[in-house]
Amino acid sequence: MKKIFPTIISVAALAAVGALFLYVVQGSKNASTNGAQPSSDGHNTTAGEGVVYVNIDSLVRGYDMYFDLQQEFEAKAKKKDGDFTARMKKFETDARDFQEKVEKGLVTRSQAQQLQEGLAKREQELVQLRQQLQGELQEEESVMLRQIQNNIQRYIIEYNKGKRHSLILSTSGSNVVLYGDPALNITSEVLDGLNEAYVKARKSK
Repeated sequence: MKKIFPTIISVAALAAVGALFLYVVQGSKNASTNGAQPSSDGHNTTAGEGVVYVNIDSLVRGYDMYFDLQQEFEAKAKKKDGDFTARMKKFETDARDFQEKVEKGLVTRSQAQQLQEGLAKREQELVQLRQQLQGELQEEESVMLRQIQNNIQRYIIEYNKGKRHSLILSTSGSNVVLYGDPALNITSEVLDGLNEAYVKARKSK
């Protein structure tokens, strides 16, 4: 039987969270605009030192939170799919049994009508259930995407407090950056910090 529900979220779907992700980060109003500022790793950087970019696809693919939430989503989707498939198989069995009884003349016309009406009602309920479960999964997926987006955005702000970049751009499958000097690519640095923060948050729960 054809599967009704998705059991995996593609990286491309999650990467869409960051498509056209253009994030302007303002420096502290109390800081000097020309003075050197200490970064989070102890090095001095110039306030508003320029433009850098993050490859959002790579960031999502390497984010531990993505894998954890994906596994949770897959488990929920698999359970919903299994429950629905079991109900569908029971309906198909009862429908075949009804057809066989009618063909062999084992039920009266009145009984056949009642059984047929019952099957029609169950079929409609299954259609409604399928739509309900699909809606629930879509909602859960949307929440998951927003959680990942929110965590990335919050970390980018925190990360930039020490770096003080004027602009942090995103590249993805639909690049808004046509060319970027590899020296300006901070994906690896952000990903390391993002995962470190996530691990700490997970341990504190």
